[in-house]
Amino acid sequence: MSTITTINPATEKEIQSYDLMTEKEATDRLEACHGAFLEWRKQSHQERGIYLKKIGQILRDNADELAILMTNETGKLLKDGHLEIEICAAICEYTAEKGPELLADEERTHGAEGKRGIVSYQPIGVIYSIQPWNFPLYQPIRVLASNLMAGNGCVLKHASICTGSGLRLRELCIEAGLPEDLFQVVVIDHKTSDKLIDHPKIRGVTLTGSDKAGRHVGAVAARALKKSVLELGSNDAYLVLEDADIETAVKFSVMGRLYNNGQTCISAKRFIMTDKVYDAFVEAFVTQMKTMVMGDPNDENSHLGPLSSQDQFDTVKEQVDSSVARGAKALCGGEVPERTGSFYPATVLAELTPGMPAYDDEIFGPVASIIRATDDEDAMRLANESRYGLGGGIFSRDESRAVKLAREHFDTGMVRINSFGVADPGMPFGGVKDSGYGREHGGFGMKEFVNVKSIFLP
Repeated sequence: MSTITTINPATEKEIQSYDLMTEKEATDRLEACHGAFLEWRKQSHQERGIYLKKIGQILRDNADELAILMTNETGKLLKDGHLEIEICAAICEYTAEKGPELLADEERTHGAEGKRGIVSYQPIGVIYSIQPWNFPLYQPIRVLASNLMAGNGCVLKHASICTGSGLRLRELCIEAGLPEDLFQVVVIDHKTSDKLIDHPKIRGVTLTGSDKAGRHVGAVAARALKKSVLELGSNDAYLVLEDADIETAVKFSVMGRLYNNGQTCISAKRFIMTDKVYDAFVEAFVTQMKTMVMGDPNDENSHLGPLSSQDQFDTVKEQVDSSVARGAKALCGGEVPERTGSFYPATVLAELTPGMPAYDDEIFGPVASIIRATDDEDAMRLANESRYGLGGGIFSRDESRAVKLAREHFDTGMVRINSFGVADPGMPFGGVKDSGYGREHGGFGMKEFVNVKSIFLP
């Protein structure tokens, strides 16, 4: 029987090994989830909300243990793990409080005679959730909470390097009182995963991951006529306009590039500034990046922990080395330290051109790409030149103008103005272009996998 072994990326020590499930074992868990769904769907929205609030509370009650587990498996800073748990609890609470109203039946009138109608949001079955390692609890919780409120069951395939986090989440949900089979975690390979997507009792598929993974999973789901939601990678641009406050721009740019060790789909990655502010921003930005302390993720004084794995380290290193070989200039970082663990330093690359990985692709690590624009209009053009479209940001003292640019010109699903943040339960999350489709949070995720049913009355 094949196994997977989780490894601490800071110490390179093995944590635990897990046996991969056979196709039958995974299918049995799917069948059990479907059986639990048939009963769960009978619960009212208010009753489902009670369970969600209990899950949120038990996550908070076990925050110390969970944060340590996530740090050990993925190398994220311990303090970031605590923040992640709080976000998860907030998602559970938001969903419990807003779900009953958002998913309530709607009365409509239709036809010239004003006949009556009802729009009802009904559960559809088991949703298959394929999630990455960068937020071991947040990624599965945001899918689970929405679908539990909608009345669906959920089967999670987590990234192999954080298998322990996925299994522990299920244990805590059961401790919170959730029916044991309603949320299942399967430890399987990609081949078995594709077969699960094709199973008739899977009614929807959601994936967070790379655009390459999204193309594959989306295609497999489409062949089986399953709806999918894909939250994929990005190369988010943050624009420093001519009237930007440089201090504010630098503060949030450093935060936006290094949060979660730079391994966030919604990270600030490309920094595009006009000629007018280029020198001032770059000098201050590089100065701040050089002060970031790389060290033990359990140490509260560390600003930057290791990348999640040796494979991830190798990928980032190759992207940076390839960009430099093509003419990029490293203003800081870019040189690998001789130490145990998958540590990569805070790096700033400038003099970038199309064809370089640092210009075209997503670098999932603490590497900032500096791009010069002639003016504000050119900066907006360069931002939209990317094949991705998840998020982005604008730094400007003119808030109304920034909002107009965000609303009418930024070709992304999300835009931050004079700030940086990752996710908020009350605002929709998702992208366009190669960053995928569908939305989570803000009430939208609760309606992605429901049967929007029209009932016509005389």
